[in-house]
Amino acid sequence: MADSSILTLGTARSLLDSSIYDSRIAETTKDNIYLGLGSEDMEEMLPRVETRVVLVGEAGRNGALVKALQGIQVMEVPVVKIKGGEADGEDKVMIKSIVNMDINTPCIQTDNVKEFGDGENAEFETVFVLTDFESPEYSYLYDRDNRIVGPPVVLHCVAKEEPLPFSSRPLYSTSMLHLSLCFTGFRHKEEVKTLVNLVHHMGGTIRKDFSTKVTHLIAYSTHGEKYKLAVCMGTPILTPTWIHKAWERRDDVSFHAGEEEFRTEFKVPPFQDCVLSFLGFSEEDKTNMEERTLKHGGRYLEVGSERCTHMVVEENLVKDLPFAPSKRLYVVKQEWFWGSIQMDARAGESMYFYERKDSPAMKKAVSLLSLNNTPNSNRKRRRLRETLAQLTKETEISPFPPRKRSSAEHTLSMGSLLDISNTPDTGKALAENTRPSKSSTPALAKQSARWQVSKELYQTESNYVDILTTVLQLFKVPLEKEGQVGGPILAQEEFKTIFGSIPEIFDVHTRIKADLEELVMDWSEDKSVGNVILKYSKELVKAYPPFVNFFEMSKETIVRCEKQKPRFHAFLKINQSKPECGRQTLVELLIRPVQRLPSVALLLNDIKKHTPDDNPDKITLEKAIESLKEVMTHINEDKRKTEGQKQIFDVVYEVDGCPANLLSSHRSLVHRVETVALGDQPCDRGEHVTLFLFNDCLEIARKRHKVINTFKSPMGQARPPAHLKHITLMPLSQIRMVLDLQDTEDCVNAFALLVRPPTEQENLLFSFQLVAEDTVKSTWLRMLCRHVANTICRADAEDLIQSKDPDSLQVNTKDMDSTLSKASRAIKKTSKKVTRAFSFTKTPKRVLQRAFLASSTPDERSPGLDSLHMSHAGSSSTLAAQHSPSMVNLSSMFERKYHTFSRSTTHLF
Repeated sequence: MADSSILTLGTARSLLDSSIYDSRIAETTKDNIYLGLGSEDMEEMLPRVETRVVLVGEAGRNGALVKALQGIQVMEVPVVKIKGGEADGEDKVMIKSIVNMDINTPCIQTDNVKEFGDGENAEFETVFVLTDFESPEYSYLYDRDNRIVGPPVVLHCVAKEEPLPFSSRPLYSTSMLHLSLCFTGFRHKEEVKTLVNLVHHMGGTIRKDFSTKVTHLIAYSTHGEKYKLAVCMGTPILTPTWIHKAWERRDDVSFHAGEEEFRTEFKVPPFQDCVLSFLGFSEEDKTNMEERTLKHGGRYLEVGSERCTHMVVEENLVKDLPFAPSKRLYVVKQEWFWGSIQMDARAGESMYFYERKDSPAMKKAVSLLSLNNTPNSNRKRRRLRETLAQLTKETEISPFPPRKRSSAEHTLSMGSLLDISNTPDTGKALAENTRPSKSSTPALAKQSARWQVSKELYQTESNYVDILTTVLQLFKVPLEKEGQVGGPILAQEEFKTIFGSIPEIFDVHTRIKADLEELVMDWSEDKSVGNVILKYSKELVKAYPPFVNFFEMSKETIVRCEKQKPRFHAFLKINQSKPECGRQTLVELLIRPVQRLPSVALLLNDIKKHTPDDNPDKITLEKAIESLKEVMTHINEDKRKTEGQKQIFDVVYEVDGCPANLLSSHRSLVHRVETVALGDQPCDRGEHVTLFLFNDCLEIARKRHKVINTFKSPMGQARPPAHLKHITLMPLSQIRMVLDLQDTEDCVNAFALLVRPPTEQENLLFSFQLVAEDTVKSTWLRMLCRHVANTICRADAEDLIQSKDPDSLQVNTKDMDSTLSKASRAIKKTSKKVTRAFSFTKTPKRVLQRAFLASSTPDERSPGLDSLHMSHAGSSSTLAAQHSPSMVNLSSMFERKYHTFSRSTTHLF
């Protein structure tokens, strides 16, 4: 049988299937292999054709574009193979493909497209480059099926080192390359036509039906099946503005419309085209929901308005609707409202319809459930009812204590949140376990006070584990789940801060619960309760401190995220309203681990009271109680250190230029005072100075004159700008004496420090006035002297304080806030700036320090007050207030970037 095959160029759009050859076709014959033919066979069978690129009008006068074209050597060319059976047969098949060909003429410039724009000429394969897709030249070429591209396509090919692409439609840019769009909710065909053309010009494709291949849905409303499918599949749903804004940036070669940062602005809000009303909510909740309705694109009216599309009902409070709703009104539960905000898309109403408990629909649902009853399930249900009836009485095997003791009242209020009898599984377990076994001791023994308290310990432990299960299953697992609709609700750092070591705490208490259950259900008086706690004491030490220490931070993170992130607020609203939470908030549930260990210690103490002295468990219980106290002491000590370290981090963020070596594991912040400088050291007179007293050093910082922009932490929130400027970090060992300046008419609430930095030969006088009304000068000076004495290993801290007349030291607080004083300070600052600006001999400060230290011999005598006046008078010739060589002042940018304190900070050196 003869086989005739003919290869021809397919330049006309009629030869191409637009559903396949839409925009750029890159998946066909990149490797020049076509229908099993090698490249040599291909060259022989391809017809002779002249390939060329023509720059039209402004494109030809663009030098950068002309230069870029020199780097493109290849273009994609469509070919058609006509394949048939007999030579004169009629059953011929056309098979289309794309091949790469060398560009014979890379650049032809013209203003008259009619010279080259004959689409019927098969001898040439021509690509026209136009800058304006609305010009007469474009219309002429488009009507004749010519290949048209924009300058961004050429520049894109050069950057990617790709051949000039073939497209069945004019292609201006690659801004929507690899994007497949679908439209819904449009009423005007002309608008859709315009949008479709823009998408095609940017390299995107259009699909009539929604499928998994659609990358973005363009919607005018939140109605329709396409919208529901897009929500279920997590496909971005955007407004038409997204296409128009992308077209405005068509000349940006590096831009792509699919970038999340760009398209997020154009999301369709969940309540678009929705008019809501709210029934059964408190005024506070109603106001909150109305504000969020407006924020998410909807409107709200009062209940009963004919224009309402949805009525949101508080299903727990509303028993009857005030009127019969119309067919076009959706009556939904509040979970629909919060679920829509959480998903950032309108949720389907069918899952959230409000139904009265005695409505026909609800009765039908109950009857359908009853059809599934089997003899076995009836027996289980009957057994559960009998068990629940037993639990309401004080029987010999009741898991509930017959009385509520004052020592366990708080624990019981905690445990009552989630009762073990609330679920069928636990009810069934209790029913099976309540049957007396052969190994059971007599009823009288089981009703002993020791057994009753042990049973209570088990019950509260079971309730506590259920609470942790609720936290993990209802909150943690959904928040960390990948592929959430609308993206992650919380950042990873926020997620870790909120939940911390809850999984570790849950794991150890699950095992404690299992051991207690085995002990209580197979009870005998010689059983050891203390061993159960001792067995897990080391694991409790590891699990609890990371959570308890950062609980306040967890609470603050929850509050902040709930205010700043609507989706997280909606997530909490949905889950906190579920029965498992017992109407408790996430913060209230997370405080349970903080309260649990003290409650266990109280119960163990009670068990010990009811344990005879000759019972070996008496000693074991004492050890268990001591181990719990050690755990709590460790937690408290660790918490104290953590809070102290956090305070140091706060100082680092508050003071611009704060030295990095302030951060130390042995250092803690003792006190801070607000002062005003009275002399020329360590800063100008009248400057507002903050003193941070640490256990071994004193950080001195002044108020900034100009505040720099804010700093963003890795958690995403913006930190407040640093309003203090670092002056010096002075070890307390440099303070020789603390001077209590007597109050006079010209000097009030003042004190001074006599210091001797290692870079100085003489003593320096730092004088300050306390400005905070709540700071008592005597208390502050005694506190300062006590830590100075501890640093230099002196027992006589009181001897470091001397009372002095301020006139003898030329110190006064007179006219500190006068206009003349402020003007004088401003002139002095300006003078310093001018002096620095016009100085031609700027010797680096560190060079002066090295020379000074090398040429001078420090006086080892203990400095006295006699040298003070000489130091004060000759201060202009000394290197005033130089930093200690060990106190290296690192760049504030480095410190503010890397000193981040969170749960992930495990050690501080």
